Amino acid sequence: MTIRIGILGYGNLGKGVECAIKHNPDTELTAIFTRRDPGSLKILTEGARVCSVNDAPAMRDEIDVMILCGGSATDLPVQTPEMAKYFNVIDSFDTHAKIPEHFAAVDQAAKEHGHVGIISVGWDPGMFSLNRLYANAILPGGSDYTFWGKGVSQGHSDAIRRIPGVKDSRQYTIPVESALEAVRSGSNPELTTRQKHTRECFIVAEEDADLKAIEEAIVTMPNYFADYDTTVHFISEEELQRDHAGIPHGGFVIRTGKTGWNDENSHVIEYSLKLDSNPEFTSSVLVAYARAAYRLSKEGQSGCKTVFDIAPAYLSAEDGAELRKHLL
Repeated sequence: MTIRIGILGYGNLGKGVECAIKHNPDTELTAIFTRRDPGSLKILTEGARVCSVNDAPAMRDEIDVMILCGGSATDLPVQTPEMAKYFNVIDSFDTHAKIPEHFAAVDQAAKEHGHVGIISVGWDPGMFSLNRLYANAILPGGSDYTFWGKGVSQGHSDAIRRIPGVKDSRQYTIPVESALEAVRSGSNPELTTRQKHTRECFIVAEEDADLKAIEEAIVTMPNYFADYDTTVHFISEEELQRDHAGIPHGGFVIRTGKTGWNDENSHVIEYSLKLDSNPEFTSSVLVAYARAAYRLSKEGQSGCKTVFDIAPAYLSAEDGAELRKHLL
């Protein structure tokens, strides 16, 4: 059985999903949906259609899973619950503080219409979330630490681009090296948000834009920049393309803890990622979870799920016997 995929949004993430589908033989791209003029998009997949987002509901019987590739700031809170009325859906919603309310909205729509929605899929939230859960279960008395970067955050860059007067932007999240080393030493430091990371923003402003107003909007933005030491640089479009064209990222999930009757033995669990392309890696995770959504739907399940609710075997194209033989 081939899983028919739809993509909503054809930015960096949508293009990454298209590439990931190519490398997963049990999936195929049926259509890409866009708010732009469909005729203006040139895609890579022969035979896939490019459609207006307004045409999506009419294609509910032609698509098994819709992967939503919009931004978390304004797109996904509206699009994911709406699309869950018509499709099984996957998104990469990454505003951690708002995940509970997003979950509730998607859960209601998905249950009412008999679909599966899996939200906040990617590497954080996503793969990092799983590693935090596993490590917490194994070392229940320990301490969690997550470091992101150095790398470009798509969500934060997108949030900046929504500010009036901003033409384009790149936002880098940078771990504070001394904090990272203190954690790896097993000394269990107590670190504030500000002590663990800095943020650096490179902005291309519209002509005659109020640069001071843009900078103030960035450094005071709740959930994104307000809790961090943030540096803002205004540069030309040429400089952005020359020096910041790539979208690398990565990071570390670390848990420290002790075992033994008197806590005599110390342990450090560390999971790390080093990514040449943040959106392409995120897209690969999305496609794996699309497989899980398809399988859950075939079993008759509905409602919203997160990575915590999905058994690992549901992600793989291999069956249980192959997994046990080669990976266990």
